[in-house]
Amino acid sequence: MAIKDAIKGRIVWSKFINRKERVEDYVEGVEWLENNGFEIKCIVSDGLRGLRERLSRYPFQYCQFHQVKTVRHWLTSRPKLDASRELLDLTYFMVHTDRASFEGLFGEWECKWKAFLKERTLHADGKMHYTHKNLRSAYHSIKRNMRFLWTFEELYGLGIPNTNNGIESVFTDLKSILRLHKGISMNTRKTMILEYFSRLNADE
Repeated sequence: MAIKDAIKGRIVWSKFINRKERVEDYVEGVEWLENNGFEIKCIVSDGLRGLRERLSRYPFQYCQFHQVKTVRHWLTSRPKLDASRELLDLTYFMVHTDRASFEGLFGEWECKWKAFLKERTLHADGKMHYTHKNLRSAYHSIKRNMRFLWTFEELYGLGIPNTNNGIESVFTDLKSILRLHKGISMNTRKTMILEYFSRLNADE
């Protein structure tokens, strides 16, 4: 796992782990940066649960690309419901517009489909459940993250990105390189990764 300086394009901290990434790992990385003279303008993240709360002392930008992925997860890439298609199209538009425009369009969508979102169906257990659960999950995901989707606008002029595609592309390239050397030992893999980061930073 790694932290990238989105402004200078450098990998500024990394750590090898043999399990799934945790909030504590990123907090460790941020604290290391704090203790080594880095000035942190903003945290740009894909929304690891609990990370935003632990690093609340910094402005937080939730990756718009991951918001799109979350909505697409709930609605699929080809939803059948008109309300779902409209919400998915609106979410795709997010990365191409500004906060005021998106919030205005999102508000219009809410008003149009308010009653639809509240529809309930009687299930076999004899209880009434929301009919359009996936649509509601997609909707509430945007609603919950809305105030963190446009932090980069509030920090205009600092070069804060609206996605964490920068670090994602680094790992995509790195994985392609490692796939060409499947038979190497773990220690050699680690050496290659550190060398890759070193060369990436040198190029920047």
